[in-house]
Amino acid sequence: MPRNRMRLLPWIVTPSLVVAIVATWHIVVKVRDVNPLIFPPPGDVGEALVELLGEGAMWSAARVTVTEVIVGFLLAVGSGLAVGVVLGKVPWLEVSVRPLIIIAQVSPKVAFVPLFVIWFGFDMTSKIVLATVLAFFPVMLNVLLGVRSIEQGQREVMRSLNATRGQTFSQLEMRSLMPYLFAGMEVGIVLATIGAIVGEYLGGNDGLGNMVVTAMNSLDAARTFALILVLSLIGLVLFLIVNELKRFFIPWHESVYGLQNRGV
Repeated sequence: MPRNRMRLLPWIVTPSLVVAIVATWHIVVKVRDVNPLIFPPPGDVGEALVELLGEGAMWSAARVTVTEVIVGFLLAVGSGLAVGVVLGKVPWLEVSVRPLIIIAQVSPKVAFVPLFVIWFGFDMTSKIVLATVLAFFPVMLNVLLGVRSIEQGQREVMRSLNATRGQTFSQLEMRSLMPYLFAGMEVGIVLATIGAIVGEYLGGNDGLGNMVVTAMNSLDAARTFALILVLSLIGLVLFLIVNELKRFFIPWHESVYGLQNRGV
């Protein structure tokens, strides 16, 4: 398919799919005569969304939620990068702590929310911690894989060029693990968003998650759907930002260069 058509395709297909979904939603609700308290029609959700966007409280809550997500995500990236590099360069240490990593990764982290609330309080700190914990593992594991993917022959070439450890890390290792880092970041930003919202659901007194709980308790389904839509859009925007950062920092990689060649 020509590149120009490939570039236009998302602008045609995506809106068409959204229209189809909304139309199907409207038809199902009307034909089945669904109780609006259970599943409101899209028109009611749209009205609730417009009303919601005009509330200052919503924007204040959104600012809290976005702050929790971004801070937790940045902490996860920093700690995940450091731990992943260390474990990747020290194999015996990685083997030693692997069981602990597996246990920590498979444990139901949502169950720790009450403990985080007890330890860090009901403010933003407990949500930031949960966002950090959820986003840490995909970043760390991808960085670890990136360090391990560097071939020994590449390291020997750097030695033959009398490169220092710092030069080897910046010119070879960091360049090689960047695609893996961004792969982990794309997953991590999604999990950080989920972590912050779940933290607000279960132990928050501010943020959009708390507003969703309040709307649910008030049996206001349209407002609940509108808030979920806002949260989804925030998550999408944050993901797209990370994706654009990947395009900026590693334009030479196949995951970016290949899409650009196909006109995406």
